[in-house]
Amino acid sequence: MKPFYAPEAQGDAVWALVGSPMGLLAAYLIAVNLWALGLMWADKRRAKRPGARRVRERTLFLSALLGGSLGAAAGMRLFRHKTKHWYFVWGMPAILALQIALAVWAAVRWMK
Repeated sequence: MKPFYAPEAQGDAVWALVGSPMGLLAAYLIAVNLWALGLMWADKRRAKRPGARRVRERTLFLSALLGGSLGAAAGMRLFRHKTKHWYFVWGMPAILALQIALAVWAAVRWMK
């Protein structure tokens, strides 16, 4: 059984030129998780200063939905931020669990 991302010798010129999409996916996930972690850190710092402009909650959730749920959940725990809001306490781990389930499903489906 060969991996789905291996280019064929006689066809699929796009994959032969680009290579495996796994490197791009890994780079994207690292970047978006660092971004989500940074957003949590920035919002925590701004929360301590009176009158500072805060990061919107929907922006924090959007960063998680775009793949940064691990970074957002880690930021919640690391900086003790948004831990009194039930929709963050339950929402971020739920998004992370759904993304892990989607990744496992995709890996099983494409590795056949």
